[in-house]
Amino acid sequence: MSPLRVLAFGCLIFLSLFIVAIIVSSSLFTNPLALASAILSDEIIFAISLTLSTATISTAAALALAIPAAYALAYAKFPGKSVIDTFIDIPIALPPVALGTALLIFFTNTPLGVFINNSVIKFVFEVPGVILAQFAVVSVLAVRLLKPVFEGIDPRYVMIARTLGVSELRAFFRVTLPLAKSGLFAAAVLTWARALGEFGATVTLAGATRFKTETLSIAMFLSLARADLEMAMAIILILLALTVATLLITRRLFYRGLAV
Repeated sequence: MSPLRVLAFGCLIFLSLFIVAIIVSSSLFTNPLALASAILSDEIIFAISLTLSTATISTAAALALAIPAAYALAYAKFPGKSVIDTFIDIPIALPPVALGTALLIFFTNTPLGVFINNSVIKFVFEVPGVILAQFAVVSVLAVRLLKPVFEGIDPRYVMIARTLGVSELRAFFRVTLPLAKSGLFAAAVLTWARALGEFGATVTLAGATRFKTETLSIAMFLSLARADLEMAMAIILILLALTVATLLITRRLFYRGLAV
């Protein structure tokens, strides 16, 4: 075996063992009975329910905007496209805490934000704030995931449909979206997974109130704050299970897309 292959496989084995060692050592640290009790506790069940529901809502809202936005960035030509494409990356580059702080300032220190928060829908330290924080983080990620999906579709299929008298809107729904199906599902799963683990923007805008805005990530933060390691480990195992399931689904959809 060549030195390059030895180095490559050595790095791969090291990274794999590093991840496995962290998971195994953390699992062995806790008492199995205490861990099971923590997983079945009312607090964890509430956190799971809130996390799954808010992540699903924020992902659906993000995809509703990201699909047409990514399509426009992939195909449309318009002035300022490169500037807009750059601006979309700003929330990705910003720390989530900074994004949450910006939202908090908007809703507490600007006339429009204060009006929305007081008269339309309350976001600050409320469940809608959890959804908005997740949406702010994952919407631009969804655009970035979907843009190459649309760019990978052969435009000749759409052109053929247009020559047959199909409108551009109908061609989008009848041709483009079916061809992008696997990529769309994979992007949706990854976006949902990112929303599941969102913490920084959420805790800044919605706060960390038990049995109110307590997602799994916030529940872990509160558990560590009170030195409840069994509860924290239970949350880690739940998030780990969700992450593994997400990666398996995404990988399956990716290879199915390659086979089409």
